[in-house]
Amino acid sequence: MNKHWWQEVVVYQIYPRSFKDSNGDGVGDINGMIEELDYLKKLGIGAIWLSPVYQSPNDDNGYDISDYEAIMSEFGTMADMDEFLAEANKRDIKIVMDLVVNHTSDEHQWFVEAQKGKENPYRDYYVWADPAEDGGVPNDLRSAFSGSAWELDEASGQYYLHLFSKKQPDLNWENQKVRQAVYEMMNFWIDKGIGGFRMDVIDLVGKIPLGEITGNGPKLHDYLQEMNQASFGKHDLLTVGETWGATPEIAKLYSNPERNELSMVFQFEHIGLDQQPDKEKWDLKPVSIAELKAILTKWQTELGNEGWNSLFWNNHDLPRMLSRWGNDQEYRQESAKMLAILLHMMKGTPYVYQGEEIGMTNTPITDISEAEDIETINMYQERLAQGYSKEEILTSINAKGRDNARRPIAWTAEKNGGFTTGTPWIALNDNYKEINVEAALADPDSVFYTYQRLIQLRKEHLIMVWGDFKLVETGDQIFSYYRSYEGERWLIVTNFSNEEQTFTSDETVAEVIIQNTSADLSSLKELQLQPWQAFVVKVS
Repeated sequence: MNKHWWQEVVVYQIYPRSFKDSNGDGVGDINGMIEELDYLKKLGIGAIWLSPVYQSPNDDNGYDISDYEAIMSEFGTMADMDEFLAEANKRDIKIVMDLVVNHTSDEHQWFVEAQKGKENPYRDYYVWADPAEDGGVPNDLRSAFSGSAWELDEASGQYYLHLFSKKQPDLNWENQKVRQAVYEMMNFWIDKGIGGFRMDVIDLVGKIPLGEITGNGPKLHDYLQEMNQASFGKHDLLTVGETWGATPEIAKLYSNPERNELSMVFQFEHIGLDQQPDKEKWDLKPVSIAELKAILTKWQTELGNEGWNSLFWNNHDLPRMLSRWGNDQEYRQESAKMLAILLHMMKGTPYVYQGEEIGMTNTPITDISEAEDIETINMYQERLAQGYSKEEILTSINAKGRDNARRPIAWTAEKNGGFTTGTPWIALNDNYKEINVEAALADPDSVFYTYQRLIQLRKEHLIMVWGDFKLVETGDQIFSYYRSYEGERWLIVTNFSNEEQTFTSDETVAEVIIQNTSADLSSLKELQLQPWQAFVVKVS
């Protein structure tokens, strides 16, 4: 397997609206990101995955794009974007752009034209269908944001497809002109010197909507190989596909180097573990650590050299894992560090979501008026109509709502956390006076320095990048595994619970690599693990 830069770096995701506001309008912006590049350099990351900054009416926070080659005015200008790329490159940080090409905004020029009538040359850029025989929607496909995935276009009497918001019409990837236009746009950004693309819901672009096939359509991989050849395949770029339904076998189709598709995918099998089987994400159940171990082990071992893992707990669509599966109260620091150590010691490219490195937590709301996210608001109305109580729905929102990840970063303990001098577009978590960047940097024992150390270790030790993975059989609440490479072996041990656990091993400790307590690890026989304790030792 050829070695690539993106296998050896840690990627940091910026959600621009909530990162840093430089001009006091309450919305994070590109100049705010430029201001904090030295902070990210200090953390040690090698790439930034940048959530969309393109021109957008903001129906779905920038994932509804009206012009792929212009910047949203709230965020700045293309000149600001060019400066951001240049300043990041000076610090050896590559910028990975968010590629949203399953759909556009309904305000994109292509769709404005397509709505002018069936004869318009852009009509076939989107997916249209005649009504069913009863005059209703063409079929039962549903939008991810509630309701039917079909919207009636009154003028023509046809329906257009939107797998997300009705302001996000789906592109017709069967049309070669659409594909060519997308590749040209990708090359526009590649020519600017970006480091790659994160591909939003890319597994949907092969859809056959009238056959009710959305994910993993029959032509999906043909399209990706064509995209590779027409754009990024000529460069050493990081490409990661968002693929909600991927299994290891499917992931190999995307990321086996011999197939010339993508570098890696985001798979979400572990993310659904606190969801009732065959229900929606809002239908909660406690996570089973035994199931988590089984899933992560499967992904660590089954890809082999035929694919590459992405490693993540958090992103802009997911609640903060520290609040979700950790303990964000009495063991906030310990469980945040444990989650970091557990993940970063695995094989694959780790992704850190902004604020994760200082231990930011979920932000509960008491009323739907405090919500900003379209998915959350639509679900609330839908479930009220189905007879759920307000309390039940808010419990689900506070556990799983996307706003949890989208609260602004607090840089200091001052008003609005130093995020903005104005009124933030969405309120900060009330705990920002304790949990902020300034406090984290001032405390040598903070979550930040655990992340910094993990990122540095990856640069110094090839075992973290290339080592084999082997699970250690333990009790359910202990997650332990080995990494081994060229005769060297590291043992990783974590207590994934609020209770003490007994761990025992005959291994001889040669060196303590990292830990989140000050425990004596000279002997591993009958070790009493403290709640959320984690350590990595080199064994001889």
